[in-house]
Amino acid sequence: MIDDAQWLDQSSAQVLAFVARRLLAEPVGLIFAAREPGGRFQRLVDLEVRGLARRDAQEPLNSVVRFPLDERIRNRILAETDGNPLALLELPRGLSPAELAGGFGLVDAQAVPARVEAGFRRRLAALPAETRTFMLVAAAEPTGDPVLILRATGRLGVPGSAVEPAETDGLLEIGTWLRFRHPLARSAVYSAASSTERRAVHAALAEATDPAIDPEHRAWHRAHATPGFDESVVGELERLADRAQVRGGIAAAAFLKRAMELTPDPAGRGTRALAAARAAFDAGAPDMALELLVSAENGPLTELQSGRVAWLRAQTVFAQARWRRPAAAAGGGRSAAVDARQARDAYIDALGSAVFAGRLGGPGLLRTVARAARTAPAGPLPARPADALLDGLVTLFAEGFGEAAPQLKLVLRDFRREAPRDPDDNMRRLWLTYPVAADMWDDRALSELTEHALRAARENGALHFLPQALTYRAAVHVYAGRFDAAAALIEESDSILKVTGNSYFGFAVTLLRAWRGEADAAAQMQAAAEGADAAGEGRAIGQSLYMNAMVHNALGRYRDALDHAERACEHDDLGATGFALVELIEAAACNGTPEAAATALRRLEERSTAGGTDWALGMLARSKALLSDGRSADLLYREAVERLRRSRFAVYLARTHLVYGEWLRRENRAQDAREHLRTAYEMLHGFGAAAFADRAQRELQATGQTVRKPAVAASGGNLTPQEGQIARLARDGLSNPEIGARLYLSPRTVEYHLSKVFNKLGIASRQQLATALPDLDHGSA
Repeated sequence: MIDDAQWLDQSSAQVLAFVARRLLAEPVGLIFAAREPGGRFQRLVDLEVRGLARRDAQEPLNSVVRFPLDERIRNRILAETDGNPLALLELPRGLSPAELAGGFGLVDAQAVPARVEAGFRRRLAALPAETRTFMLVAAAEPTGDPVLILRATGRLGVPGSAVEPAETDGLLEIGTWLRFRHPLARSAVYSAASSTERRAVHAALAEATDPAIDPEHRAWHRAHATPGFDESVVGELERLADRAQVRGGIAAAAFLKRAMELTPDPAGRGTRALAAARAAFDAGAPDMALELLVSAENGPLTELQSGRVAWLRAQTVFAQARWRRPAAAAGGGRSAAVDARQARDAYIDALGSAVFAGRLGGPGLLRTVARAARTAPAGPLPARPADALLDGLVTLFAEGFGEAAPQLKLVLRDFRREAPRDPDDNMRRLWLTYPVAADMWDDRALSELTEHALRAARENGALHFLPQALTYRAAVHVYAGRFDAAAALIEESDSILKVTGNSYFGFAVTLLRAWRGEADAAAQMQAAAEGADAAGEGRAIGQSLYMNAMVHNALGRYRDALDHAERACEHDDLGATGFALVELIEAAACNGTPEAAATALRRLEERSTAGGTDWALGMLARSKALLSDGRSADLLYREAVERLRRSRFAVYLARTHLVYGEWLRRENRAQDAREHLRTAYEMLHGFGAAAFADRAQRELQATGQTVRKPAVAASGGNLTPQEGQIARLARDGLSNPEIGARLYLSPRTVEYHLSKVFNKLGIASRQQLATALPDLDHGSA
């Protein structure tokens, strides 16, 4: 039971809400009571507790007012307390009959909680001084540990018996834990004390707290007992922040913030405020980070620190809205003469901001930022993959794809090599290395970089980066045909974003919907494009347009597909235009207007040849085949099938079987057509790509082939996304506790889901999962 949940610190609220959404099979229930619905506890079942009806509200009021009360005063109390039982009981206490009878004790300016707190203060004033001191110690100690509180009061010369008047008055009670009647009573006790009295009880609590068992609370009390500045306390807080940073969460930022407040030197305050802001940003608390950056700017910052402030502010704003004008470039220019590494990192972020701005960033934005980034100092030695990334992006946006491709291939190779050794840097750069790898058609880089980034984000508890890593890993699963695994990661990403408040990553869910070909997929793609336009995310508009083209290709609406693909290709969006070119060529060929695809094919050939992977060259051969005839087309289709079979992404192999089969049918080679169309249908149906599977089914029927849908249980097609993810992890050998640790579930919940999986698949043990689930689903993490 968590009462007054609105007063929980952010970190605790995030954790508790996250756990509450995942409790399923455990004999555990969580109940949160809060003043206002929603907020941090969205997506939990809620019940609004309203005030007592007027007739029922008279009963608690009569229990504390045992004399005749003027009807007008009674009506006023009933109206102003709005049926709140606590207010009805507490408001009249401490007021004399004369004050109540005339209504003179009711202060107009106070809201109900303030009046209740004022009532607690009046009752507190009537208690002995030793009792008030005892209660102040209890109010200052958040754990409610009665043994610790008794040790602290003993150091202040207050006997344990001093609590008895407060217990008799019903203000607090002592059992396993010491508990106030209401948090407003605790607030009244603490706010009524002077600053000198508060420091004294915090000092006593610090002395009474064992530094070996609970160093965090001891340091916290020491910090609040310090009347001015104290570097010894600051040092202790910084050491604890380092420990807390390893665990993740907001505690490190809280310790550093308090350390900043106790720092006497203005320059030192600025340095510690900047460190606290960085910790808050990494913990997924952007509002706190921005507040701390303001504190940092109030101090005398060096040129280097000013650059870091500008850079971190740009990153934080970007995390909240995901696209702004590339303000990070200001941080880069400001610190270029002082810190080459920071300057180059700031220019990377500036280029990334311009990439996400896309077509909405104004004409020539990317080229302008790239020219500015060319002024960045040379990177430090030894060279980092990030430095090569900056150089490659500058070449790409200033000179073009052909000139940049050799550099970008080496960049991806270096990131793949360094990802196991420096997972944190790989995780932080994924937002740019992913679209670069997609532009280079590098399926190996996409797979390995997302895998390492996701693992690093999980292990570090990096709530700012984890949704991004989950999103990009989900996209890799979509391309591999693991739609259920992708859906499970998307669901996990959404649940984290709801508690951190960072901006929504819609890329993977839009991609999944497009490939699934849901009934309203075209409308969903249009809505995604309109949402991206409103948010100022031009690159997302390009992505939505190409995905809409894919939906129309799946449905056989080739004229509409061509229109959307052409609009997508109007702007060269990193990581999206290559896919749009593929959809444009297929739409033009199937629409009977191959001339519309000529320019697109030349652009695709430049990219695919530069990429040089089987995925790249397979997509090129497929696109050329669509625009060819006779033996040339046949050979190109065969090449495409062979190359894509060696790639990691099965969805495009399935679509190549589909267009090859369609071409063979038109060539009156029915037997050969059936082979490829049947393969396409079985693959697409197994993935869950319903619209493309229907297109393959129609073509098969046109050859005279009867189509039977594969048994759903054989592919696990009726499993929920979470069940599918758990089943695959169990099949891959993970135990229930290991699965639970990865998915933030308890072993009991994992066991519950597996029992449902077994029933749906018609199996009895984990060993049978290997045959019950398709082989292509391996590697679903």
